[in-house]
Amino acid sequence: MKRVLLFVATNLAVLVLFTLIARIFGIDQYAAANGVSFGGLLAFAAVFGMGGAFISLALSKTIAKWQTHARIIAEPQSEAERWLLATVAEHARAAGIGMPEVAIYEGPEMNAFATGMNRNHALVAVSTGLLQDMDREQVRAVLGHEIGHVANGDMVTLTLIQGVLNTFVIVAARIVG
Repeated sequence: MKRVLLFVATNLAVLVLFTLIARIFGIDQYAAANGVSFGGLLAFAAVFGMGGAFISLALSKTIAKWQTHARIIAEPQSEAERWLLATVAEHARAAGIGMPEVAIYEGPEMNAFATGMNRNHALVAVSTGLLQDMDREQVRAVLGHEIGHVANGDMVTLTLIQGVLNTFVIVAARIVG
């Protein structure tokens, strides 16, 4: 809740700052002369900038699984998959979050990521390259790092930041373009 309040306050501050800058530099008058209501533009930018960011967050797990062709481990097919699920479960319990979905995707690079709408409905995915090229202690550390992102709500924080940036870009693009 605190994060959402800070998000709303940040967005209001950005909109107020835009308004002040527009007044000081005559951007609002320039926009009006070109048939653009500056207040309407700010409202449009806020709705679509923030809305787009939240839609991206809501779809993040689905998009990540689709883009990477990740295979969710529902029933482990090997000892390595059992270990992977157990390790993620151990980290999730220690962090006090729900068990995320765990996936493996084909890729030679050593990579892992976490995504999802909230800390109790997340996805942690690792590449086959990571599993092949790192020992278990290294993989355990990577998984702990990814669970840390989930537990700290980093996906939501980044979405809030992206929403503010989206709003800024929409306003700037409409005025300049």
